[in-house]
Amino acid sequence: MAPSTSKQDRKAVLDTGAWLFNVSTSVGIIMINKQLMSYYGFNFATTLTGLHFTMTTLMTLVLRCMGYIQPSHLPAFDLAKFALCANFSIVGMNVSLMWNSVGFYQIAKLSMIPVSCLFEVLFDKIRYSRDTKLSISVVLAGVAICTVSDVSVNTKGFVSAVIAVWCTALQQYYVHNLQKKYSLGSFDLLGHTAPVQAASLILAGPLVDYWLTQQRVDLYDFSIPSVFFIVLSCLVAVGTNLSQFICIGRFTAVSFQVLGHMKTVLVLFLGFIFFGKEGLSMQVIMGMLLAIVGMIWYGNASSKPGGKEKRSYPLVEKVQKVQADEEIGLMKG
Repeated sequence: MAPSTSKQDRKAVLDTGAWLFNVSTSVGIIMINKQLMSYYGFNFATTLTGLHFTMTTLMTLVLRCMGYIQPSHLPAFDLAKFALCANFSIVGMNVSLMWNSVGFYQIAKLSMIPVSCLFEVLFDKIRYSRDTKLSISVVLAGVAICTVSDVSVNTKGFVSAVIAVWCTALQQYYVHNLQKKYSLGSFDLLGHTAPVQAASLILAGPLVDYWLTQQRVDLYDFSIPSVFFIVLSCLVAVGTNLSQFICIGRFTAVSFQVLGHMKTVLVLFLGFIFFGKEGLSMQVIMGMLLAIVGMIWYGNASSKPGGKEKRSYPLVEKVQKVQADEEIGLMKG
C-alpha cells in the first residue's frame, strides 16, 4: 500500500509542477506580448509566433545534443496533419480577434471545451459523469461572466472563429494522441513539430501579418527596448510550448482547456494590476470566483471513479474474448 501511495503522491507533485509551469509561462508571455504590442507597436503576431518556434527549435537541438531527446519516429503524414492544424489554429485565432468583437472571440474560445469533449467521446470513447459535466458548465459560465461583453459577429468572422476553434481543439487532441500512439515524450514530440512550424510560420508570417494589419514587418522601426521584449517573448515561449506538450501529455485536451481558464482569470487579475483597474467590477469578480469554484469541482469530479473514463462495451468485449479463445484453441489443435 505504501509504494502505491508514494507513487500517487509523486504523480500529484509532478502534475502540479507541470501545471504551474504552464500557467506561469502562459500568463507571462501574454503580459510580455501585451507590452510589446501596446507600447512598442509590434503587431506582427504570426511572425512573432514563427520566431517563438524558431527559438523552440534551437532549444530542442541543444537538448538533442545533451541527450535529453532520443531518436524517435513520427510519420510524415501525422506530422503534416499536426503542423497544419497548429498553424491554422494560430492564424485563425489572430483573424478571429481582428474580425470579431472581443465578446464573440471569448465565446469562440469557450466553445473549445465542448469541441474537445466531442473529440474525446468520438475518438477515445470517453464517458463523463454528471458532476464532471456540471463542473465544466460552471467553469464556462464563470469565464463567460468575466470576459464576454459586447457580442457582434459577421459571416467572415464566424467562419474564422469556427476554423480557429476546431483546429485548436484538434491540435491539442493530437498532442495527447501522438504521444500515446508513438510513445513519444514531450521533448521528443516538440523536437519533431517545432522545426516544421518554425519554417512554415517564418515564411508565411510576414504575408499573413501584412494581410491582417496592412503593415510590413521589415519596415518596423526596431529599437533596443522592442528587441529586448521580442527576445524575452521568444525565451518565455519556449517554456510555454514545452509546458503545453507536458500538460496535455499528462492530462487530456479537455482537462487542459478547463484548467487553462485559470490563466484567463489570472490574466484579467494581472491586467487590472499592471494596466489599469477601470474594468474591475463586481460582475467580473463574481465571474472569477465562479470559474475558480468550477475548476476545483472539475478536478475533484473528474478524478473520482467514473468521473471521466473510457466506455466499455460488454457485448463487444465478450465477442473479442470468444474470438481470442477460438484462436488459442486452433493454435493448440
